[in-house]
Amino acid sequence: MKMVGTQVAAARTAKNMTQKRLGELVRLDAETIASIEQGRRALMPQVAELMDQHLDLPGMLTAAALGMPERDANPPWSEEYMEHEKRAITLNWFEAMVIPGVLQTKSYMRALFRCRVPAFLPEEVENLTVRRLARTEILRRKHPPSLTFVISETGLRDRIGGDAVYVEQVQHLLTCMEIPQVTIQVLPLGQTYHPAVSGSFTMLETPEHEHLGYFEGQRGSKLVTDLDDVSILTQRYAMLRTQALNPLETRDLLARLLGEV
Repeated sequence: MKMVGTQVAAARTAKNMTQKRLGELVRLDAETIASIEQGRRALMPQVAELMDQHLDLPGMLTAAALGMPERDANPPWSEEYMEHEKRAITLNWFEAMVIPGVLQTKSYMRALFRCRVPAFLPEEVENLTVRRLARTEILRRKHPPSLTFVISETGLRDRIGGDAVYVEQVQHLLTCMEIPQVTIQVLPLGQTYHPAVSGSFTMLETPEHEHLGYFEGQRGSKLVTDLDDVSILTQRYAMLRTQALNPLETRDLLARLLGEV
């Protein structure tokens, strides 16, 4: 990352271009350009293509971005989604197996990372927890986005981390439901049909009104930019919301789950 960042900085300087100007051309802020040049942030392939175009490079940065070893906690495609997530004006999230990341407590995050096989080292668990915890700031933004969540009861009933962690997490969900911009619904057990049997996904809208989707699997993830594919996710999410409990029913279910502990 440091070597690629140095290449970006050298090419930008050769074009007598400021970080701010390069950021404007590739739709990033100057701080992000600085982070890339200092090797603190991965250069994402989509951004690399734009840089090659505006810095008159023959695909050099694109080749470097695509060849970047996937050793970091968050691979480049995940980084790109998270950058959009920070700035999103709407975020819609279906989660099939666990609590959505931005609604997780610190203890629940740590417990999830400890489930990993092969196991993370203790310092890796802490680093990943800090990174995920930073994402929860979206709930406390001065102008927070509209946030809706549909959570499968299947994942909600697993007591990851034990009873104490579970109680804290369910109580946190109830607290999050008090935030005006947040809507949480539970998809109850016993469905004979629902349109997201293939797994979890999120959708967001950027300040530029670009609509994007995102989903993760066991060994990878994908940022969805094709409008047809985003439309499919939108249709699935709309149907999921009609099948899920309404917010009042969801609140009652969460209270009952606490009573079962």
